[in-house]
Amino acid sequence: MRRGFQSTSMRVIMLALWVIVVMTLSQPAVANILCVNPDGSHGCYSKIQEAVDHASGNDVINVEAGTYQEEVDIGIPLSLIGAGPELAGIDATGLAHGIFVNGLDHQLNDVTVDGFTVRNALFEGILVVSASDVVIRNSRIVENDKSPGLLFTGDLAGCPDQPGNGVYETDETGDCGGALHLVGTVNATVDGNLITGNADGILISDETAESRGNLITHNTVKNNPLECGIVLASHPPSGHTSPPFAAHHGVDNNTVADNISADNGVEVGGAGVGLFSDGAGPGRVSRNVIIGNKLTGNGLGGVALHTHVGPAFGLPPDNMNGNMIVGNFIAANLADTGDTATAGPVGININSGSGGTPVRGTVISRNIIREEGMDIAINTPADVDLHLNDLPDGVINVCLLDGSICTGSIDATENWWGCPTGPGGPLRPPQPGYSSTDTARFTPWLTEPSGATIAAQGK
Repeated sequence: MRRGFQSTSMRVIMLALWVIVVMTLSQPAVANILCVNPDGSHGCYSKIQEAVDHASGNDVINVEAGTYQEEVDIGIPLSLIGAGPELAGIDATGLAHGIFVNGLDHQLNDVTVDGFTVRNALFEGILVVSASDVVIRNSRIVENDKSPGLLFTGDLAGCPDQPGNGVYETDETGDCGGALHLVGTVNATVDGNLITGNADGILISDETAESRGNLITHNTVKNNPLECGIVLASHPPSGHTSPPFAAHHGVDNNTVADNISADNGVEVGGAGVGLFSDGAGPGRVSRNVIIGNKLTGNGLGGVALHTHVGPAFGLPPDNMNGNMIVGNFIAANLADTGDTATAGPVGININSGSGGTPVRGTVISRNIIREEGMDIAINTPADVDLHLNDLPDGVINVCLLDGSICTGSIDATENWWGCPTGPGGPLRPPQPGYSSTDTARFTPWLTEPSGATIAAQGK
């Protein structure tokens, strides 16, 4: 009996020791806190990159006030916390980027950048490639794109003058720059940043992998003169800069919410928010949500959805389906141009270009559109529904420019047209650009402003 008791006791002790060992091994490593200041004093580093190079995974690097003249390359999960955008600056004069989150050469997730001003980079202020769960917040990304020749040319040869970027950017020349570029990213959050004075603002593209599940919210993106404020663009995969182009990875299931995008793209052409496929092979920009943004004074309309290839060229269509444009305030934007041209300034332009790719399943609802030559332009061989919008200009452009390809129909019922009697009623003179034929249906309409306008007036 005693031997059996001792054997049982020993087993209990061994089991307890095993549990302790397992629990110890499963405990996460305690993160270190490193510091940076310009003098390298008090045990801190004098360069941010030095701290990054000496950090371990999940460490926190606190950066004190000062201007740091360097490019910071990040290849491990960590938090880079600045003293605030008014105090902590990264000056990347003569360098490719201010901050490069490099998941292309590392399996990388969980990087946070918070509280900096990033300026003067030759190309992007902040570039994120093939990483997940990255957070960029509470920063100012200003006056980057200093390299000459960043005007949009439509050249698909990528950005040969940008160090290393032939590997992961195969986009049009104009998209080589920008304030913030997410390439092949998953579940990133871009929140509360000021982005101004760059070629373009925020760009999400898919050269290295699918970009999905990203949240762009509460940013102010203004006065980026060459291209869009915020753009979701599908480009050929890395290594495909000439025909035949492979199918693109895709930019899908991203959310652009509660941002201000104003006065962008006024020199060359860019929308407040753009959803684009570049025409080089079958692209995919689908199931994205554009909601609650204020989009004013931009160069290619408030929201522009463009596809440029498709059946009209004997080519596979793009997939630009299932996007939602909901609850935005859109005003005083300019006309769209090129093969997606509108007849005048436009709020929302859904356009298949010359290629004839059908754009299906777009939700256009509860938007307030004012001070435009036309509120919404539709040019696609597919049915489009738009309801519960406030369109006091009373103008919808339906297939005006390309009737041979635009064979769809428009259900524009249950919208507010600026007066109780609907578009062109006795209280308003008829407006050019809308149709009462079978191409577009307007009856019944709302007899008073929708809840969207009432809520906006109450703010």
